[in-house]
Amino acid sequence: MTQILANYTASISELKKSPSSVIEEANGETVAILNHNKPSAYLVPSDVYENMMDILDDYYLMKEVEERLNDGQKPIKVNIDEL
Repeated sequence: MTQILANYTASISELKKSPSSVIEEANGETVAILNHNKPSAYLVPSDVYENMMDILDDYYLMKEVEERLNDGQKPIKVNIDEL
């Protein structure tokens, strides 16, 4: 059985018929879009999507910092006020 990661669901047919109704009925929650009773997409509110992108950006930045701290080169001390 496929896990549905949303409290609200709608079929693709429902979404085609009235996208604004699907969004409105979800009350700002994520909606799983189902195709033959299996999730084919997730419709997420813009604020949730923006937050997800911020989290991903922070994650990739953290990975870059970790790589640079462990690249074997000697760190250079800087004063942020002098930048």
